[in-house]
Amino acid sequence: MSVLPYIDGDTLRRLVPMEHAVRALSEALLGGLDPEEGPRRPVVDVPAGQLLLMPAAYGRHAGIKVASVAPANPGRGLPRIQGTYLLLDGATLTPLAAMDGVALTSLRTPAVSALAVRHLARPDARSLTVFGTGPQAWAHVEALRTVRPIEHVTVVARNPARAHDLVTHCSALGLTAKVVPAVGVADAVAGADVIACCTSAREPLFPGALVADGALVVAVGSHEPDAREIDGELVARATVVVESRTAALAEAGDVIMPIRSGLIGEDHLAGGLADLVNGAVQPGPGPRVFKSVGMAWEDLVVAAAAHDAWAGR
Repeated sequence: MSVLPYIDGDTLRRLVPMEHAVRALSEALLGGLDPEEGPRRPVVDVPAGQLLLMPAAYGRHAGIKVASVAPANPGRGLPRIQGTYLLLDGATLTPLAAMDGVALTSLRTPAVSALAVRHLARPDARSLTVFGTGPQAWAHVEALRTVRPIEHVTVVARNPARAHDLVTHCSALGLTAKVVPAVGVADAVAGADVIACCTSAREPLFPGALVADGALVVAVGSHEPDAREIDGELVARATVVVESRTAALAEAGDVIMPIRSGLIGEDHLAGGLADLVNGAVQPGPGPRVFKSVGMAWEDLVVAAAAHDAWAGR
């Protein structure tokens, strides 16, 4: 029996640079991939946290990611999220390759955000405020720079040391950057062209009234109906785009909670990512919001691109 190839994180990023991941996602949506047709993501509660099972099939491939979320792990010096991806041949379901699931998530999530930013943010967006200091915060700085002329980054964080590391990284990229403590967010939010929320917060990170008209908020940190990073006031003011209506109405507390409270109706959602990419969504005069919960088709598209590059296609 042949040994299944394993694509580690460094190899994955070499095979699929960020801009290539964004292009692959865009091409899949323009080619007819419909996120509404993807299977629901089973979330299984276990004593240490959750297991997320993310299957998908499209085109020449199928695949599944098994991810674990263990909230106590950071205190043990271990990652909060871990996982492995298995890529299969779409016609025979023969395993083709295994991949670092965390690295795949760290690539596809900001690539999805960048694709939304390309269509929702103002063309001259130069200032980025990032909430959080984890891998997604770092990756979103890289990703959003590929689609907009970002020059300045403000990091809002509770951990000064980790915030300093991210600011140092931004400076090394040629950006001006500074840290703002979590208690002083008003200026960081009000002055930002793009705001990326990359946290494990379960309550809104800032008052939605602070977000300027025309600014874009990208919220990627939560995937539970009772957790959110942005408040209902912002959602009600904004043009809201989600990955898919089905996934958002099942998992995105950022939109589910305002719907439950009667602040908005389901028809307030302007559309899904496929609608946006295909030109069916036009932002209104207020803020813009892209809410992501992470979907299996995104993993599949980027994993397939990595395997194609690895196989020399």
